[in-house]
Amino acid sequence: MKLIVKVFPEITIKSRPVRKHFIRQLGKNIRSVLRDLDPALKVSGVWDNLEVETQLTDTKVLREMTERLCCTPGIVHFLEVNEYPLGDLDDITEKCKAHYADLLPGKVFAVRCKRGGKNHSFSSMDVERYVGSQLRQQCGAAGIDLKNPELLVRMEIRDQQLYVIHHQHNGVGGYPLGSVEQTLVLMSGGFDSTVASYEMMRRGLLTHFCFFNLGGDAHEIAVKEIAVYLWMKYGASHRVKFISVPFIDVVREIQEKVHHSQMGVILKRMMLRAASELAQKLEIQALVTGEAVAQVSSQTLQNLSVITQVTDTLILRPLITMDKPDIIDYAIKIGTE
Repeated sequence: MKLIVKVFPEITIKSRPVRKHFIRQLGKNIRSVLRDLDPALKVSGVWDNLEVETQLTDTKVLREMTERLCCTPGIVHFLEVNEYPLGDLDDITEKCKAHYADLLPGKVFAVRCKRGGKNHSFSSMDVERYVGSQLRQQCGAAGIDLKNPELLVRMEIRDQQLYVIHHQHNGVGGYPLGSVEQTLVLMSGGFDSTVASYEMMRRGLLTHFCFFNLGGDAHEIAVKEIAVYLWMKYGASHRVKFISVPFIDVVREIQEKVHHSQMGVILKRMMLRAASELAQKLEIQALVTGEAVAQVSSQTLQNLSVITQVTDTLILRPLITMDKPDIIDYAIKIGTE
């Protein structure tokens, strides 16, 4: 199986050194994520697209590879292709027939060709017109519709190679994990913190987990399970830390000494203070929380301001304007619900 991996569009507008860095990081991540399935996996390309090639044929293993790549940050989509030496237009038509002849009868279709490189005697439009007319005549198609086709015949031509595309898989987009800085997520295990963690990972930030234990061993185990799930599904290319901070005594003291109307704010200030010290020791640049404006009383603008003043560490709040139902829907989508 051969795959062409398309990177997140924002990567392509970076400066040349940054773009190369991001692409190299994505290649390393793909090798790391798939190494246990195929130690001989080949990953090539340092500028535009990445090519991933495996000699394995087991359907179950190939499906697992596909699922892992779909969850790898930095990939907007990837294409399953068959690669051939580039011939003339008739040869291109025959290669497309081999993959699409059984799908075309009775269908309205269009041909899409993306071409790169030099020394071609034809343009992309020449390929589309010629191959489209030949497939319509030879394969019993109902017609051609360039705007609303029932079926797309897709190919890419790069230099002297032809890639016939027979399936596209969508990825999560974002930047390759590890290509940006590190963060420490205040992880409660609920909807908000898990979605916030995913958003950081998707943006390429190496995300560590900090859990404040308020409910004993059972609570910690449950949160660890969620953190491990997130790590294995979206961030297994890197090793990360899960830090558990015992906080039951802190809560007890707050209950004894603080008015109930201020307990939530004081507790969050204490959490940020402890997390900031951890981040400093671990040389982590930012903290992440799942807070959203006005979701609970401690998340009014005034209270968020008071909470933030306890630390000089940068605090990121990726869900700050999201509605709770949308956050829950997001958690369902990523599998943490």
